[in-house]
Amino acid sequence: MTPVHILFILVGAVTLGAALMVVTARNLVHAALWLIVSFGGVAVFYAMLNAAFLAVAQVVIYIGAIAILLIFAIMMTRHITGEKTARFNTNQVLALLLAIVLDWGGAATVAVPLDSRADPIRDLGVALVSPDGYVLAFELASILLLGALIGALMIAWDRKEGGSP
Repeated sequence: MTPVHILFILVGAVTLGAALMVVTARNLVHAALWLIVSFGGVAVFYAMLNAAFLAVAQVVIYIGAIAILLIFAIMMTRHITGEKTARFNTNQVLALLLAIVLDWGGAATVAVPLDSRADPIRDLGVALVSPDGYVLAFELASILLLGALIGALMIAWDRKEGGSP
């Protein structure tokens, strides 16, 4: 077993453990902090696959922006939701079994090695903006995130009596 295999197993265990803690943590702020650890593990996987751009994007976008935004949103809206909200879904065991069954077939697949002449960053950029690629999904995701941001601002807005939101 090579050091890369050992690192992969350790990072995989930490990432899966952190993901498990995200869905089982009783405190929402702790769940968001575990989410940062999980995102960090995914960034390490990208670095191990020699996808430096995706590793840096994972750190900057997911850890640096989205996870921190989640923590601030949780802290700002806690007084609105109160402590009466349900924290767990009653179908956790069914969801776990379904996730295991659906993912079972992909466990034996092996990744295809990349061509040494390929430029993955250029291919990703072309795929994101090409009409034959993912431009529609890319634009819809940006509109969805903008709507979520506006919705979060409307929820967190401190309304005064007689004033506008």
